[in-house]
Amino acid sequence: MNGVCDEEWAGLVADVCEPRPIVSSAKQFTGRIWSVRTDSVNFDGQLIERDILVHLGAVAIIAIDDQDRVLLIRQYRHPVAMALFEPPAGLLDISGESPQVTAARELAEESGYQAASWQVLVDFLNSPGGSSEAIRVYLARGLTPLVGGRAPTGEAEEAYLPRVWVPLEAAKDLVMTGAIGSPSAVCGILAAWAARESGWTNLRPANGPWPVRDLLLAQGRVHSS
Repeated sequence: MNGVCDEEWAGLVADVCEPRPIVSSAKQFTGRIWSVRTDSVNFDGQLIERDILVHLGAVAIIAIDDQDRVLLIRQYRHPVAMALFEPPAGLLDISGESPQVTAARELAEESGYQAASWQVLVDFLNSPGGSSEAIRVYLARGLTPLVGGRAPTGEAEEAYLPRVWVPLEAAKDLVMTGAIGSPSAVCGILAAWAARESGWTNLRPANGPWPVRDLLLAQGRVHSS
């Protein structure tokens, strides 16, 4: 840019907030989970248009039992017309609820389990080329089943969520062979496998900061439910 031809980066390798000025913005669609808008952006003097899917954000839970098995649930996903094996997960759709509380609620609602130990496993941006969806994946351990099991709280694709326990090493192989491809499963399982290799010593506390979500909220890039 600006006449500079050398495209070798010499700075810090870390994602940073670097917004470009928005000249105008037009709402195209508003739904329950996301909205779509078109921004006219001043990109170093060049006016460009970009469509943005403004998302609520979400959490996912890699729940691992005392045998190092990962809990996955099988759920139909209509956009891809597939039944996917995924970790329990849910939208950040309750105003004022902390992500950790959301995660504990979703683990109970989708699996019928609760956890005594919570840590942040990994954060990721699901599709940053077009969406503002930020996902935090938690590691949950010290699992015990809820009395009475999973409450019948869902409908349609959430009414029946059969679960399976997969050894962490085998779950990693399922990711690497392409047998499972849900982004929360891929990121979460590989992060859990790497964390175990390091003796679980490099994880963040469950209530640790989530700077990316804070930035998205401050910039109006999180959908209002």
